[in-house]
Amino acid sequence: MTPQDEDKIIEEAYARLLEGYLASNHRKKVEIIDKAFKFARDAHQGIRRRSGEPYILHPIAVATIVSQEIGLGSTSICSALLHDVVEDTEYTVEDIRAQFGDKIATIVDGLTKISGGIFGDKASIQAENFRKLLLTMSDDIRVVLIKMADRLHNMRTLASMPPQKQYKIAGETLYIYAPLAHRLGLFAIKTELEDLSFKYEHPEIHARISEQIAASEQHRNEIFARFAAPIRERLDKLGLKYEFRARVKSCYSIWKKMEKKHIPFDEVYDLYAARIVFECGAEADEKRICWMIYSEITDLYRLHPDRVRDWISTPKANGYRALHITVMGPDGNWVEVQIRSRRMDDIAERGFAAHWKYKIGEGEEESELAVWIKTIEDILKNPEPNALDFLDTIKLNLFASEIVVFTPAGEIVTLPADASVLDFAFTLHSQIGTHCIAGKVNHKLVPLSHKLASGDQVEVLTSHSQQPQPEWEKFLVTAKGKTRLRSALRHQRRLVIDRGERLLTEFFEQNGVELTHDNIARIITSEHAGSKDDLFRMIGAGEIALGQQQLNVLRGNRQGGLLNRLLRNPFASKEKDNSDTVTTVTGEKIDTKKVYELTTTDGQSNYTIADCCHPIPGDDVVGYVDDDNKVVVHKLDCPVAMRLKSSYGSRLVQTRWETKSEKFLAAIRVEGIDRMGILQEIIYIISTTMAINMRRLNISADDGLFRCDLVVLVEDANVITSLCKRLKRVKGVKIAERT
Repeated sequence: MTPQDEDKIIEEAYARLLEGYLASNHRKKVEIIDKAFKFARDAHQGIRRRSGEPYILHPIAVATIVSQEIGLGSTSICSALLHDVVEDTEYTVEDIRAQFGDKIATIVDGLTKISGGIFGDKASIQAENFRKLLLTMSDDIRVVLIKMADRLHNMRTLASMPPQKQYKIAGETLYIYAPLAHRLGLFAIKTELEDLSFKYEHPEIHARISEQIAASEQHRNEIFARFAAPIRERLDKLGLKYEFRARVKSCYSIWKKMEKKHIPFDEVYDLYAARIVFECGAEADEKRICWMIYSEITDLYRLHPDRVRDWISTPKANGYRALHITVMGPDGNWVEVQIRSRRMDDIAERGFAAHWKYKIGEGEEESELAVWIKTIEDILKNPEPNALDFLDTIKLNLFASEIVVFTPAGEIVTLPADASVLDFAFTLHSQIGTHCIAGKVNHKLVPLSHKLASGDQVEVLTSHSQQPQPEWEKFLVTAKGKTRLRSALRHQRRLVIDRGERLLTEFFEQNGVELTHDNIARIITSEHAGSKDDLFRMIGAGEIALGQQQLNVLRGNRQGGLLNRLLRNPFASKEKDNSDTVTTVTGEKIDTKKVYELTTTDGQSNYTIADCCHPIPGDDVVGYVDDDNKVVVHKLDCPVAMRLKSSYGSRLVQTRWETKSEKFLAAIRVEGIDRMGILQEIIYIISTTMAINMRRLNISADDGLFRCDLVVLVEDANVITSLCKRLKRVKGVKIAERT
């Protein structure tokens, strides 16, 4: 391509950006946008993206998303055009400030800080960046919205990246950015981010589901036309101006449903949702018209009483408002109908950008987003020492489903689904949480672990003698609750550490031993404590009784320390039984840029199977190079792998199975209608027909139903698929699937 051709492409992309901006409701500040474009173009002159195209096309694309898909104005468009200038060129934030003013310079600075930063090899750069991202929210939400647009364009152009980078970026997007987009109400962006991540993590499954959606389109359209015709007739009589369309679920949503319900594509009946978007001049009339449309639809079709969602009276925390109902369609399947005004639809698709009031001037209203930011201030100010723990904690706040509960005084508190009484207590105040002993839900006494439901009225019972317990964390789901509990436990732990340090000092003094770093280090080594604080805590908590064993260690007799360790842990030196595994060998440093062949020769393999997900050949997998230069193989959709992809991208390696003779353990669940001889048929298929070696079988029957859990030895995932298909043909078997 000639320089003239490239210039033409750049000018056309910029013209599309301006065209969309001029068609919006924003004040037309074309001059400053033009200035930012020329500045960015000069700054990025001669730089290219990995795909080979001129780099300036990326900032133009990000600015176009910011303007046309999120709906922001000239300040954000300029900031998007300039967002990589400080990071990638010689220009500084001060140069931006001198040319474009404080507001744009502050946003560009915020975007640069998110991308920059120096961290240790084992620290999670992504987690630190995510923390910075959230910290900038309270200053100017536009920083986060532009970062979302940047991530969306990177995902749209991910094909030019090597596979290892694709895994890392897709995993990070699914783990962090898609939930954050949901929390900000950016529904369209959240859906696209999920779908693009899914496409790069599971390309074959994505392609198959896309083909199945396309193949069923004509039949789906016919059903929707029959369903919609009588509703249109009713709404036309009311004189409403509206848009009525069907929205097909994304490939990712369909796949998640198939995985969760363990069903094939053909059994996903709610492939689409119907949406009615009506025009309404006065905001005060929106609620009345929604319920009027509800009345007309339920006169025509049978309503599912448990699936009415009134997000108008009580909006979601991300600002979403709509009325959702589910009715029986003409083909005998349930159809969800979403009823919303044009204003509600705009907020649902574009999120807070559609009604965000920036922090300028006086008397601004408090938005839902500002309330949310306040709820995570504790976590942002006191992050977990471990960046991954921080990431997990903060991610809890990006919950998709919410419940609404009430205080005894009738105040509304929004919590994530499955929140407990203890979550509610910590949400009210950290002191109420730490001294909570029980709760009263709808005037009935319940334990701390009791899960709350929407509409519950909750009263917290406290006692000054109550102290926080580590096991409480098991039934906390809110980030605020977990952070406040950990903070309280740290305070308690500090007291125990101080006591342990005092006891050790006294012990040294009584036995005439000098209190030096070397002597303390000997005790730490002999007791297998992780650090000095761990040692003090173990002594303070009574886990280590100071006596002759420690003196032996200090005087050079190592046997005393070993004896003490074995007394406390009789299995400390017991070797793990590796009868069903192969030895893992490691060699030279692994190159993560090349495909890593997973091989086994003479009982020695060059990889380790992850205990969390037990992948086998045929599964979509990714390798992770651990601290010992060993490749640990995880399934791509394993929760642990999700964390690794989002946090240790540089350690990921694309893998390929080369194992020919090795066999792998796999678990299968079989369920169905119990009858005489069914177990015999199942065993015959496994052992005789398919000649598969069984390692474990557990079967139980109750009220005419049975469940059988099997563990078998197989060569690859295709054998499991074939076995499950055969088992489903057995009379009475309803479910046969790998677990």
